[in-house]
Amino acid sequence: MIIAIKPGTAGAEVQEFAAQLEQQGVRVHFSEGIRQTVLGLVGDTTGIDADALLAHHLVEKVIRVQEPYKRANRLFHPADTRIDIAGPDGETRRIGAGYLGIIAGPCSVETREQIIGISQAVKNAGAAFLRGGAFKPRTSPYSFQGLGSEGLDLLLEAKKVTGLPIVTELMDINHLEAFADVDIIQIGARNMQNFTLLKELGRCDKPILLKRGYACTITEVLMAAEYVLAGGNDQIILCERGIRSFDNYTRNVLDLSAVPALKKQSHLPVIVDPSHATGLSWMVSAMAKAAVAAGADGLIIEVHNNPEKALCDGEQSITPETFASLMVTLKKYADIEGKKI
Repeated sequence: MIIAIKPGTAGAEVQEFAAQLEQQGVRVHFSEGIRQTVLGLVGDTTGIDADALLAHHLVEKVIRVQEPYKRANRLFHPADTRIDIAGPDGETRRIGAGYLGIIAGPCSVETREQIIGISQAVKNAGAAFLRGGAFKPRTSPYSFQGLGSEGLDLLLEAKKVTGLPIVTELMDINHLEAFADVDIIQIGARNMQNFTLLKELGRCDKPILLKRGYACTITEVLMAAEYVLAGGNDQIILCERGIRSFDNYTRNVLDLSAVPALKKQSHLPVIVDPSHATGLSWMVSAMAKAAVAAGADGLIIEVHNNPEKALCDGEQSITPETFASLMVTLKKYADIEGKKI
């Protein structure tokens, strides 16, 4: 249930009203906009009389939320959510609410020289975040699984050298303690509905980049986000990375319609992964531009200094030179969309 408070109402009155509501067995979520405050009631609201609420002198409007996702719902939080992340260089990077966040780097960390070199290249081109896999979920048990803890250490070294906040994937909740200095924890498509993991992430204080499962609906993505939000962590970035189809020309089918759909239903920022979606390096630039035009709040792009010899997903990785050229164009697209990059 959503309760819109009349503009100009004093904060103390709103707090007192919220306390009265909580006595009826619900939790109250506050969303304070420029014009008015919105209260979201979470829990069993069947016994709450909407007509009686409307009669209250503080209440302007009452809306019952039909969708199963509550905290992720834009009705609960009308304004766009912005994720702010401070790097070790003292600069704050942002995703959402008018900011286009660009995340770039290799699929997996391979060597010190590789990750340091790529991190410097993507920063010089304008990327705001460094991505890199230390722990890699692979379809085949014989494929490169990542360097593990060593890869994480190398990522942290690259973070120190460049000042870029880092994004890397968490596969096992037992590794969470080792991610203490990771800036954004990525949850991959395979773990999008790992509800035990999502519940634990709801209790942490780090931004979560939640990738859409390759056979999951828009509602299922938002319900996965709801698990994290319900635990108290509201720093979530949704990621469209392509869905499975009958056509195997591309690795997946990039569902760009998911971007405006998610942004209509939710306040959470939405980014796009054109690398995993297409699986083809020559498509990445076109799909990245299309994603920004569709309203995406950011991109996560695989960049490798020698794609032909990459240990993981070289065929979908672009070179630092191609990335630098793409960034020139993306800045123009961002200007058109009225976003800062």
